[in-house]
Amino acid sequence: MTEAVRRGRSAEGRAEIRRELVAAAVALFATAGYDDTTVDDIAAAAGVGRRTFFRYFTGKEHAVSPDHEAGLARVAEIFDTAHPDEPVTSLVLRAGETVFDLYAEDPALSVERFRLTHAVPALRDRESASVDHYRRLFTRYLRRRFAADPDGDLRAAVTGAAVVAAHNLALRSWLADGAPADGEQACRERFRRVAALLPGDDGLRSVAERLEIAVGRLERDGGR
Repeated sequence: MTEAVRRGRSAEGRAEIRRELVAAAVALFATAGYDDTTVDDIAAAAGVGRRTFFRYFTGKEHAVSPDHEAGLARVAEIFDTAHPDEPVTSLVLRAGETVFDLYAEDPALSVERFRLTHAVPALRDRESASVDHYRRLFTRYLRRRFAADPDGDLRAAVTGAAVVAAHNLALRSWLADGAPADGEQACRERFRRVAALLPGDDGLRSVAERLEIAVGRLERDGGR
């Protein structure tokens, strides 16, 4: 029995093998190039066989991405276990922050992933698709929360899109800076500022009013 098979029998062992495969893929993509790296190369570098690789990933492009399935599951769990009376703003911030943990667990690896994603079109497209999965998940759960609101569908779409966009902006800024340890809290706080932009209990009218005020200020400042 191989070491990989033995480790694969426990959740901790599977997580360890997955991390090793991801680390091997990132290192090879950075040194040998994405196009010239094969699944066999990644498996060999991680010390496992080809079959083991495919127990964790369906292709080499998946090996460099964060575990978005786990991230989506974390978001879903937050919504599923939330108290019905919890304010939506609090709920979406809690759900969004769980995704930061995927990147904060290994900042150095997350930075390498970030750089590769921007350099390789296939990885960039996959990451964009993953972002849309989060947006749709947030929107679906929020639609249930706003079911009694006449503008519920619109409010859910606006809130879901805003939360995911703010999350990406804060996260990518942190990763672009090299994911410094002293910058993680600032990253999370930057994300939380989206709370002031979300539709309140008075629906979308408050958003429109804030936008009108902001436009008026810009016009006044521009006229100086």
